[in-house]
Amino acid sequence: MAHLFRDLTLGHSKRESTPPPPSPPPSITPVRPVIVAPDLPSPFGQLASQLSDSDLRLTAFEIFVAACRTSSGKHLTYVSSANSHADSPTHHHSPSSPGLQRSLTSTAASKVKKALGLKSPGSGSKKSPGSASSQGKSKRPLTVGELMRLQMGVSETVDSRVRRALLRISAGQVGRRIESVVVPLELMQQLKASDFTDHQEYDAWQKRTLKVLEAGLLLHPKIPVDKSNATGQRLKQIIHAALDRPIETGKNNESMQVLRSAVTALASRSLDGSLNEVCHWADGMPLNLQLYVMLLEACFDANDEISIIEEIDELMEHIKKTWGMLGLNQMLHNLCFTWVLFHRFVATGQAELDLLHGADSQLTEVAKDAKTSKDSDYAKVLSSTLSSILGWAEKRLLAYHDTFDSGNIDTMQGIVSLGVSAAKILVEDVSNEYRRRRKGEVDVARSRIDTYIRSSLRTAFAQKMEKADSSRRASKSRPNSLPLLAILAKDVGDLAVNEKEVFSPILKKWHPFAAGVAVATLHVCYGNELKQFISGIGELTPDAVQVLRAADKLEKDLVQIAVEDSVDSDDGGKAIIREMPPYEADSAIANLVKSWIKTRLDRMKEWVDRNLQQEAWNPKENQGFASSAVEVLRIIDETLDAYFQLPIPMHPALLPDLVAGLDRCLQYYVTKARSGCGSRNTYIPTMPALTRCTIGSKFQGFGKKKEKLPNSQRKNSQVATLNGDNSLGMPHICVRINTFHRIRSELEVIEKRIVTHLRNSESAHAEDFSSAGKKFELSPAACVEGVQQLSEAVAYKVVFHDLSHVLWDSLYVGEPSSSRIEPFLQELERHLLIISDTVHERVRTRIVTDIMKASFDGFLLVLLAGGPSRAFSRQDSQIIEDDFKLLKDLFWANGDGLPLEMIDKFSTTLRGIIPLLRTDTESIIERFKRVTVETFGSSAKSRLPLPPTSGQWNPTEPNTLLRVLCYRNDDAASKFLKKTYNLPKKL
Repeated sequence: MAHLFRDLTLGHSKRESTPPPPSPPPSITPVRPVIVAPDLPSPFGQLASQLSDSDLRLTAFEIFVAACRTSSGKHLTYVSSANSHADSPTHHHSPSSPGLQRSLTSTAASKVKKALGLKSPGSGSKKSPGSASSQGKSKRPLTVGELMRLQMGVSETVDSRVRRALLRISAGQVGRRIESVVVPLELMQQLKASDFTDHQEYDAWQKRTLKVLEAGLLLHPKIPVDKSNATGQRLKQIIHAALDRPIETGKNNESMQVLRSAVTALASRSLDGSLNEVCHWADGMPLNLQLYVMLLEACFDANDEISIIEEIDELMEHIKKTWGMLGLNQMLHNLCFTWVLFHRFVATGQAELDLLHGADSQLTEVAKDAKTSKDSDYAKVLSSTLSSILGWAEKRLLAYHDTFDSGNIDTMQGIVSLGVSAAKILVEDVSNEYRRRRKGEVDVARSRIDTYIRSSLRTAFAQKMEKADSSRRASKSRPNSLPLLAILAKDVGDLAVNEKEVFSPILKKWHPFAAGVAVATLHVCYGNELKQFISGIGELTPDAVQVLRAADKLEKDLVQIAVEDSVDSDDGGKAIIREMPPYEADSAIANLVKSWIKTRLDRMKEWVDRNLQQEAWNPKENQGFASSAVEVLRIIDETLDAYFQLPIPMHPALLPDLVAGLDRCLQYYVTKARSGCGSRNTYIPTMPALTRCTIGSKFQGFGKKKEKLPNSQRKNSQVATLNGDNSLGMPHICVRINTFHRIRSELEVIEKRIVTHLRNSESAHAEDFSSAGKKFELSPAACVEGVQQLSEAVAYKVVFHDLSHVLWDSLYVGEPSSSRIEPFLQELERHLLIISDTVHERVRTRIVTDIMKASFDGFLLVLLAGGPSRAFSRQDSQIIEDDFKLLKDLFWANGDGLPLEMIDKFSTTLRGIIPLLRTDTESIIERFKRVTVETFGSSAKSRLPLPPTSGQWNPTEPNTLLRVLCYRNDDAASKFLKKTYNLPKKL
């Protein structure tokens, strides 16, 4: 830092000039080398014009001289260099402006230096151009103007030419502010070809001047110029023509007058359209910023590119005088100066940390400006500049292990500080998202550091991974070589220690738990690799044991660092620890076993799918059970045996996972086996309309469309249509019922066998013998549901489908006395015998009971919804009562069948409705009216509403009574129905 501001010899109050080195020929302008950073483009934007850095520097110098000459309001005296000796420092053209003529003095404490937090200059360093010792024997002090010329690499010839032209301009425009003058235009007017060494130099100068006018007035104007603007089009034509053929610049020359007219018109515009005293020709962005950067670059020593000259205070004071012409202010100055310091630090190889610290200090002023400014143009430049700085910084910080080490850790600290400062301004003062949220919710610095740590350590981990892989391949042929992840575990441990000792102390300034975040990141990275490793092995091998032990040691080391780093945190480090999911050896082994379980269960599910498609459900095989069920139970036994033979210490702990998986597979088998067999509702028809129908129609025509069974058309499936696939016949459904019962019974045996296995397991404890996690839960419930569903399905299938020809097609059709119930009972008895021979005795009663319920339901439907082919008189009631008794006797079977209590329970509805058939019509009508009014309220007194069909038959339910009347074969019922509901008479 000490050599940034070069020392001046103490005791001298004046900077004295030395005899300058031999000047180059007057036609040659000394070019100061451009300091560039290839990976750091300017954030101010590229100029649309073809102006080189040299062009911009010369233009900036002209603006500087013009601004400083007129700042005092006094005329300057020009001393022609032609009348002086070229080698005599006493004859340098010496301007009379107090600004430029003022001699440079050494200041003990520079204001700029203090503002940037820079140290005092040390001894033995190079001296800046204005210092006495850098010039040897001196004759007189060096002025600010002369210093600026030297700093910007401008020759004395060019300098004298510019000053001479400005002298003429000021003489002709007394009292005018420099801001009201278009300097390039006036210079063109004043300078002739004779003022240049040769015509070629003059042509180059004129082209450069015209390009400046084009850039300032057309390409980057302060106030935008519409494409259709006639003046703008005219100026564009003049400039482009003059670039091909030089323009005559005499005062009375027509071309010059046209050029002046166009330039003045465009430069004098204001936002409200009126003419303005101030000319806008160099204050449009990014031209003004590019020019100003050229001036600020002059603050660096021409002889030492990383040093700021000692005379910066006075030079900066004069540079700021260009603000009027360039349209700048203190905020834009602060931003540009920050960029210049930062750019110089980067472009010079990041060797001078004081430049970095200076940029960071200047950024503090930018932060203050950003909080107060509402200028949208400033906001855009601010965002672009800070984004460029932050982008460069983050390119290094997101992988700081590649860039920094213990030898250059100070540089890292400076870059982190600068990057965090830039990020805070961008987020807090530029981002709209931040403004919409409470500021307390966002800690920008901590968030950024967190991102840098995680990103860099992920990158470092990947590099360690590659290194470990190379090491493993190199030692693969040697015996007892370590597995890859065992090598990696040691390398990651070393990386964590290095992080804790070198980087975390720096990053802790912005993130209090930097080390904890670092080890948490490494923990996760290694954990991911460990998971992949474990997923690739099918059994516990020596290599796997080595890896798991190394992983266990690494985890303990990482957790220890995290705990130590978080000791002062509010939660005691719990948040960091939560980011470090454990990967102990036991857990890894458990995951391997779970993978083994999953593989077995997947195979079992595939087997279920394949074998159920081939299952014939033949009642003559396997004692009435499905062969696929016998096989699936055998697979479960084998799987349990194989599990307890695994060389693991946690059989009891993982047994619930295995049992639950087997339970799900068995549930899947049962669910798939019962699918497509239909249910009770599949076979019950919809009630026919309440109307007196023509005798001769068939009941089937009034039934609802049969419920379509899923997958009925698929080939090779156990599912079929009701009257199609033979596997859905009554015997085959009975086999399924037997199978479900068998499975449920066998599961009790399997559960006892599991307990026996546990008792023989070395790792089992007394509490492991409890039933929790050892019992099947889903599949037994599925079996119970399956038996219930299929029992009802087979019952209603027999009654409503298989026996429809003796129930719906014949019972009580036409004359009840000649179409009684005996044929139905005969067929039903035959089906009951088949069921008795097929179904296991433990579920036989369940199926017979369901057939009885279905029979009662069918009998009721014949009486109350039997269609137009049926009609009953009061005299028929005795026939119906007798038939009902025969139906009950069939299921009682003289005491060998179902209990009378059960028969009475399920025949309650029928026993309540049959008496209605012998009740006189008038009584039924009166009862119907009464219960209808009770049901629907007083509004039903004037007109009886048509009660809806509920299907819940009851002697006190309106729809039930109405149906008795609909099937009552007498005139009273017919007239009532005609009058009340306009139903047609019975034919």
